[in-house]
Amino acid sequence: MSDLEALEDLVGYLTRTSRLSPLEARHVVDEVLSFLAETPEGFVRRRHRALQAAGWANAVIYTQLAAELLHWRFRAPPYTEPQIRRLIYG
Repeated sequence: MSDLEALEDLVGYLTRTSRLSPLEARHVVDEVLSFLAETPEGFVRRRHRALQAAGWANAVIYTQLAAELLHWRFRAPPYTEPQIRRLIYG
């Protein structure tokens, strides 16, 4: 079974077992795959923007990001504050 067939099976399953239309089920599958494909670098940049928008100071954000990376779905090495700043600002 190819990956595409497995995804279509998943869309079919979601359509049969929920109130989702095939188009909605495809959208859910695409969103989940996108979420799971996020890299630690992408996560750091996304969370930094979100925490800044919430009014957090960068010094607090860096500490928060380092803690979150240890428990996120991907295996990320422990990042230092300077490494986190480099991920954000290049």
